[in-house]
Amino acid sequence: MSPDQRLADTDACARLIVERVGADLRVAAPLGLGKPHGLLNALYRRVHADTWRSMTLYTALSLTRPQPKPGLEARFLQPFLDRHFGADCEDPQYALDQARGTLPPNVAVHEFYLQSGAMLHSGSAQRSYISQNYTHVARDLVVQDINLLVQLVARRETPAGVRYSLSCNPDLTLDFLDRLKAAGKPRPLCVAVVHPQLPYLSGNAEVAEDFFDIELAPAASPPLFALPRQPVDTVEYALGLHASALVKDGGCLQIGIGALSDALVKALLLRHQDNRSWRAALQALDSGQTTHAAAAHYGGLDAFESGLYGASEMVMDGFMHLQRAGILKRRSWDNMALERASAAGRLPADVPGGHYLRGAFFLGTRELYDWLAATEAADPDAIDMCRVSNVNQLYGDHQALASLQRRGARFFNTCMMATLLGAAVSDTLEDGHVVSGVGGQYNFVAMAHELPNGRSVLLLRATRQGSAGVQTNIRWNYGQTTIPRHLRDLVVTEYGVADLRGKSDSECIEAMLSITDARFLDALAAEAKAHGKLSLDFHIPDAWRQHTPEHLRETLAPWREQGLLPTFPFGSDFDEVEQRLLPALKWLQAEGATWRGRYRLLRAVLQRREPAAGEDEALLRMGLQAPATLGERLQRRLLQAALRH
Repeated sequence: MSPDQRLADTDACARLIVERVGADLRVAAPLGLGKPHGLLNALYRRVHADTWRSMTLYTALSLTRPQPKPGLEARFLQPFLDRHFGADCEDPQYALDQARGTLPPNVAVHEFYLQSGAMLHSGSAQRSYISQNYTHVARDLVVQDINLLVQLVARRETPAGVRYSLSCNPDLTLDFLDRLKAAGKPRPLCVAVVHPQLPYLSGNAEVAEDFFDIELAPAASPPLFALPRQPVDTVEYALGLHASALVKDGGCLQIGIGALSDALVKALLLRHQDNRSWRAALQALDSGQTTHAAAAHYGGLDAFESGLYGASEMVMDGFMHLQRAGILKRRSWDNMALERASAAGRLPADVPGGHYLRGAFFLGTRELYDWLAATEAADPDAIDMCRVSNVNQLYGDHQALASLQRRGARFFNTCMMATLLGAAVSDTLEDGHVVSGVGGQYNFVAMAHELPNGRSVLLLRATRQGSAGVQTNIRWNYGQTTIPRHLRDLVVTEYGVADLRGKSDSECIEAMLSITDARFLDALAAEAKAHGKLSLDFHIPDAWRQHTPEHLRETLAPWREQGLLPTFPFGSDFDEVEQRLLPALKWLQAEGATWRGRYRLLRAVLQRREPAAGEDEALLRMGLQAPATLGERLQRRLLQAALRH
């Protein structure tokens, strides 16, 4: 059967939904890209206006455009955001209201993963957050009496009829509906919102025409939410270089998103394409030889001959770059791919096939979305978008196959802090405020311990800029934990690799100290000794005293000057003037965070220096070429000081 209603008007669809579901909407919507913002906004407006109705939304990663602060930040970001996202981009209104603290009392929003840092100051979001492993979400939704499921989909006309692809988000929908059926609970009203730009991915992401009850195909759709490409700094490149030596040729790769992941991917490309330069940079960085020791046991120093297989809950741009470079190429069959290939007569045992990338959801740049669509058209077996239960765990009927697929697995995730005893903090601050969420991190760490030759690798910046100045991200102890210390494995900072698996507490502490910023070594070692966890006669080696940002910049300067470690490794969405402004604005932000920094900033403003190259163009871009008010004149002086610095 086809959907019993096909609509083109979003408000009409919202009216139909409330007529069929009733006054109490209990909604499930996919995380990230698969959320149909237009329909959710129409439902939200209706519930907001009709206070006798209620709406409870279960979702995650509600994507909103950055909301710049007034002043220089807004002058820089707002024109860029308007250009990058377009005038038609639609934010989920409930997320904007929740961040502002204006969510109406008849609406509740429960997320298991928050856009990083976006809801730190929202009391409603903090109270309503649900802490869950990604693979447990479908199970826990079953008891929430969900009566409506809405999802962005791709649509295709075939000789056999209409087919839908869950495309970017087969992650939870299929598991959730199967669990409902097994529990004997009624199926919710399922609404497909067709987006013409969403890549149609077949295989496990494809569903039949009768899967949905209502189809909404709006006459006009806003562009897909696309992430801007981020700059990568020296610290991040050092992290990426160390981490890239841990990847085993012929193995399996999982990576997340952000600058650290971009740095890792760029380092893997350098290892494969310019192995001599990569080895030289790694040798210069690895003064303590911790990375080379780990590479000898678990990773490698050569280019990728057999290639890698990707198994990652999130498919992001990095996998696209690795595939184009001939690194992501090791293929594996699954049961559905075997059936499809056999039916097409394409499966003699000696014919290569199967997929080289398996994921549960995707999010990235427009280039990624175009690549996914082109890959599906040219090689439909190459990418397998599937249930999160088939990606993030080994249990179930796919266990044996998953173990074979993920041989030599390296699961890379980032964390905010780590303790000397090997616990990791990735989602929550000490006072309980949630920054993001657990997501699938615990799943992958636990899976690494179960897989033969599997390793979990947590990437961590050694320091951060706090209100009191530079602070260490390696702590003696912390009030929140995402990964417990009994699952400690490999931890990487810009200063090297700490191999913690199977080590005693004192060995673990020494390994963590070996990748700590030199400014915090003595205090951390003293604290460990005070608690009886480190021998009193332990002395910090001289090599560790070189672990400073200044030494790091000097070490990697030759490779940056050669253009091998560019600020934007995969191109930039910022124009040339904006790229010149970025480091100046970043410096202003860092200096303005502390009293000492503000004093240095005042001195820089009062100093008379020669204008910087391109200063006039930068002032014009920021609308400060002819300041009219005292506030604008102050902004101009601050910006000039930053550019000249």
